[in-house]
Amino acid sequence: MRSSLQFHNRRGEPIDPVPFGVSVGLGFMLAFSIGPIYGQAYGISAGASLAWSAGAFLVVTLVAYVQLVHHAPALDAGPLPPGPRFERLLYAALGFGAVLVGITLPLV
Repeated sequence: MRSSLQFHNRRGEPIDPVPFGVSVGLGFMLAFSIGPIYGQAYGISAGASLAWSAGAFLVVTLVAYVQLVHHAPALDAGPLPPGPRFERLLYAALGFGAVLVGITLPLV
């Protein structure tokens, strides 16, 4: 039996939902494992820290949806060239590193 939940890009073509699911799962893990701890270290209450973490998770989910679902190429489009893929990976790694440095810098 085929699942009725299918992801489609902006042109209505079916796409692979796995990258979106992995990104959202990692975003949830990071937002709710790092957010409350750092929020309380900065003197924010536990409830407010959880609310900020939920907001960060929603932003990550929205960005992942736009990048990995809405703008995704179709399944039959073939593989993407390695140059742009590596460039996107490099920018994502630099952005993630900047975020980690930014949240740990005030704690030093």
